[in-house]
Amino acid sequence: MSHTMSPSTQRPYGVVRVCPEWGLSRATFYHQQTCVAGPSAESAKRGPKTAYTDEGLTAHIRQVLATSPFLGEGHRKVWARLRAQGIRTSKPRVLRLMRQAHLLAPSRVSRVVGPRVHDGTLTTERPNQR
Repeated sequence: MSHTMSPSTQRPYGVVRVCPEWGLSRATFYHQQTCVAGPSAESAKRGPKTAYTDEGLTAHIRQVLATSPFLGEGHRKVWARLRAQGIRTSKPRVLRLMRQAHLLAPSRVSRVVGPRVHDGTLTTERPNQR
């Protein structure tokens, strides 16, 4: 309606004149326009496109881990070795991909502690007694 030409002046009505007739603010008008036109743009991932897909980068991570002489590597060392090969990516992405593919280095298992011998009281029931 805002693009519709006025029969008398042969000019578009404009958003300023149309919005009060419809009973909405101009902010609502523009918001509704972006909601109608933009779902495809909002569903796309934000930011610059990466050089490697997640699957391709996971394959490079597996290759770095296979050439390593150690049992397991952490994400920081894998990230540094990828950078040395010329593959530039972020540490959080390497950590996320290694976590999803279960490629993180084995961590120490927590020790199971039995019941406590000492109950935590330091006061005695009578004086001069241990």
